[in-house]
Amino acid sequence: MKTRYVFFLTVFAAAVAAAAPMMAQNQLGGGKLATMPKGTYQCALPGDAAGKAIEVVKEEEFRLGAASSYTDAEGKGIYLLRGKKFTFTRGPKKGEQFTRVGTNQLKRGKLICTRLGGRS
Repeated sequence: MKTRYVFFLTVFAAAVAAAAPMMAQNQLGGGKLATMPKGTYQCALPGDAAGKAIEVVKEEEFRLGAASSYTDAEGKGIYLLRGKKFTFTRGPKKGEQFTRVGTNQLKRGKLICTRLGGRS
């Protein structure tokens, strides 16, 4: 009887140990840590049929650099990309969150930020 009890306890402990990382990952927002391509990101809102196709929002523009860093007109900071969830964690944009919708695009509500091509 004791051997069976020890066996079931061992199996249960192994199952909990195997499931713990998955449960922790879901609590933290899920997804692997990653970085966005470096460069200048221009942010814009959709325009209307009678005017411009997009309305550039110059105040939201930022530049992503090495080691998950960013720079904007107000200063420097750090960002975190976990799965598709992009969050500015330090600096002037601290707390702002976006969703990664493409290799070079982030979206928050109607605002879309796209990495500019060329030397930026």
